[in-house]
Amino acid sequence: MPMPAFFSRLAVPALMLVAAAPAQAMDGPLGYDLAALGGSEVAPGLPAPVLPTPAAYLQDREIDEAILLPTASPEGYEDDRKWARDYISVAGGVITAPSYNGSDDRVVLPGFYLRGRLGGFAFSTRGTNFQVDLIRQKRGQKTDLKFGPIINLRSDRTGRIKDAQVEALGEKKMAVELGFSGGITHTGIVTSGYDQVGLRVVGLKDISGKHGSWVLSPTVDYGTPLSKRAFIGVSASVNVYGKGFGRYYFDIDPLGSAASGLPVYNRAGDKVTAGKYTIGLAGAYGLSGDLRKGFVLIGGAQYGRMLGRYADSPIVADAGSADQWLGGIGLAYQF
Repeated sequence: MPMPAFFSRLAVPALMLVAAAPAQAMDGPLGYDLAALGGSEVAPGLPAPVLPTPAAYLQDREIDEAILLPTASPEGYEDDRKWARDYISVAGGVITAPSYNGSDDRVVLPGFYLRGRLGGFAFSTRGTNFQVDLIRQKRGQKTDLKFGPIINLRSDRTGRIKDAQVEALGEKKMAVELGFSGGITHTGIVTSGYDQVGLRVVGLKDISGKHGSWVLSPTVDYGTPLSKRAFIGVSASVNVYGKGFGRYYFDIDPLGSAASGLPVYNRAGDKVTAGKYTIGLAGAYGLSGDLRKGFVLIGGAQYGRMLGRYADSPIVADAGSADQWLGGIGLAYQF
């Protein structure tokens, strides 16, 4: 089915487990940002729909936030603007996610998302995450580079722990992480002149002295409009954790073992390693008949799996599960 003319130049941001974060979309064409319900990372976009942030950002469960959902911008502007036009998008919804990273118990959480662009500079929030793209978005460009700072509050195992043994290990303190999100997206690659492919990398370092380590999350994503009112996107990412991250969240010392009944474990913090991968699918449907304006129904599902030393941790292997599922639905509105 041919795409409407105004759908030319669709932009889908770069994507995973971060950034926990999204990318910026183009102005003249449809700018799309499939922010999985869950990232890393830097969302693009012009006026348009926005997916509720992934659980990783809503509660920092390390559930990838990477499926990009497009934002669209009508074509036909005759002004002499140099930068992509200003906009603000908001979204709210409900997400079901593991109670902690590696848990087999579930919690239901509210989701909220705000993103926008002013003077060519894009910004977005996802739960406890805030990021800014310092590379100004030019009007109508097909290839978009993104780079900027991210600050994140990691709240994994700070509450809502349903497993009695893991709860007996004690709650963790919230970590404040600072880092960057960078990537590149290109419009018109596979199916038509409107689809987008993106690559993104998010790096975060604890600056609060809690886990004292870092997380690096490269993500790749693809999105395409199916019609004037429908969009679909997919993403894949992997999380690489520093030693301190594994020690703080997944290792168990003798005191913790005695309190919880779980065996002593010290391999998660033994070396830098990939601890989780995620793949996701998300979509949007314009209730007004046009994704570029009005209310948009958004939804998505994501599968993640803990890997290696992280999957072997007793809080995963004995008290939880290596399989991590996330799903959500929400409503977005573009101003």
